[in-house]
Amino acid sequence: MRSDLIFKAMARISSRFLLTKLVSKTTRKLHKPNTRIQETTNAVLVRFSRANPIASVRRIQQLTTVQLRRAS
Repeated sequence: MRSDLIFKAMARISSRFLLTKLVSKTTRKLHKPNTRIQETTNAVLVRFSRANPIASVRRIQQLTTVQLRRAS
């Protein structure tokens, strides 16, 4: 059932609003003509439930600030 797929995907993506946004965008990109949108949505939810969580993405190193000298 789709509710099971949603709960499994929620284990990977904590915000339900972010999940809705990502599922809708991904469904539009992966949808093939002459197929049901429901099947594409289910396939996207399965992919999200198997994917690595967003929290494990490596952070970009912070750039160090450079002191600017004042013109005299």
